[in-house]
Amino acid sequence: MTVTLNKDFSDFCAQRDAQNTIQLNIIKWSWMLCDALRQNYIDVVIPVHKSFIKKGDRVEYHQACIDDIKSGKCGVDFTIESGRKYHKIIMKDSSGSRSVHCFVDKETGSVLKSASWKAPAKGERFNLCLIKDREWMMKNADWSGSYLYKR
Repeated sequence: MTVTLNKDFSDFCAQRDAQNTIQLNIIKWSWMLCDALRQNYIDVVIPVHKSFIKKGDRVEYHQACIDDIKSGKCGVDFTIESGRKYHKIIMKDSSGSRSVHCFVDKETGSVLKSASWKAPAKGERFNLCLIKDREWMMKNADWSGSYLYKR
């Protein structure tokens, strides 16, 4: 009887450790997604400002924007707010406006497009726990969210 109880408890502990590891990895991958989105914004916006400089349109303003972006003041930031079931990836712009970029299921790693501030749209777009999905998403994620539309 004692041996069975100890084995059941050790199995429970091992299973709980595995679940905690998965949940920690999901939050780590969610932060990696935030970094990829921020970098994509920078990679898209700098060439836009450079094109205005080439045209001679408000050269000082656009050069100041490029300098700010290169110094880390990129104008857009991505953060995570965790709820009961989902991590919300929030996009905040330089004016302070916030919007939900996507939702990540805390248990499964499913990435879902947002339907509103409070709820995701139906249908998994990607899964952070799947290496193929995660690698494609990190490479192709764009700050505007076009990668979240059905493939």
